[in-house]
Amino acid sequence: MDRKVRAIQYGCGKMSVYLIRYMMEKDVEIVAAFDASPAVIGKDIGEIIGGEKVGILVSDSKEADTMMANLQADVCVVATLSTMADIKDAFAVCAKNGINAISTCEESLYPWNSSPAITEELDKLAKENGVTLAGSGYPDMFWGVLIDTLSGSMQTLTKIKGFSSYNVEDYGIALAKGHGAGLSSEEFEQEIGKYNSLSSDEQQKLVENGEYVPSYMWNQNGWLCSKMGLTVVSQVQKCVPTTHTEDIHSSTLNMTVKAGQPTGMSAVVTTETKEGITLETECVGKVYAPDEFDRNDWTFFGEPETTINVNRPATVQLTCANLVNRIPALIAAAPGYVSTDKMPNNVYLSQPMNEYIK
Repeated sequence: MDRKVRAIQYGCGKMSVYLIRYMMEKDVEIVAAFDASPAVIGKDIGEIIGGEKVGILVSDSKEADTMMANLQADVCVVATLSTMADIKDAFAVCAKNGINAISTCEESLYPWNSSPAITEELDKLAKENGVTLAGSGYPDMFWGVLIDTLSGSMQTLTKIKGFSSYNVEDYGIALAKGHGAGLSSEEFEQEIGKYNSLSSDEQQKLVENGEYVPSYMWNQNGWLCSKMGLTVVSQVQKCVPTTHTEDIHSSTLNMTVKAGQPTGMSAVVTTETKEGITLETECVGKVYAPDEFDRNDWTFFGEPETTINVNRPATVQLTCANLVNRIPALIAAAPGYVSTDKMPNNVYLSQPMNEYIK
């Protein structure tokens, strides 16, 4: 591309501080920004990232459809909430206006196995308008590409077991509540844990109907199976609360979680495949105690047995950097909803972003 990539930031909260800066550092031109919060609307994006004003003010997201028609943007980065139902309208507005879009929404990484109706609707809309929609972030690389690549070093493989933890304080109130943080033990069981005894078919039906919100590993196992050419036979999820022996204050929830009450949850997704490989993946999202930190641990069972441990990953920054580095592949991809298992692996952008787009 013989000009700068033109980008829109949709959602100007915690993640946008890095997303906007990272795009600017790759010589991307930010042409607009949108948010629904009155506290952010009207701010210069330079102020949001802690720098000098650059002349681009955050507009009300209600104006996105009207403004996008005249922006001639190449891509929109959507960083708002965590489910496809939450971001459907933002993706649709981008597609209708001929703008490629990519989101930090965790479900958007592989929504085919959790929100097929919404994904198919967006896929059709994207194809009609000649654009690509996708999701990316930390899981894309550290639960996906990295695991697929390391599997290529195995002679035999019978099971992949993954564990990842993250502090819900880093991602905002919607994610914290979605993990059950701040609920009582009884509320957690009534709202989240009551589905644990259901069969694979029963859980899948509820997930597809929007009655049961899957954990991030639900989508991740789907991504891995698609990437690795595995056929899913069954998939079940079990969610249990995490607790702590002492009170923990949550600034995100603006409350103190009492000792013994849910600080968040552990979700374990077990996927059986026709090829005989089991995926058992666990994600723990909770309000951290002072001595806790992010972890990412994976073990490959077979020959040879292999384990990797990534302690204290900068999860927020890695989410944003991985997504920004995905933009050239997004623009180059065929129209439709194209999950990143169908894209080339990310590469480090040592040159301005436009030099990676033909």
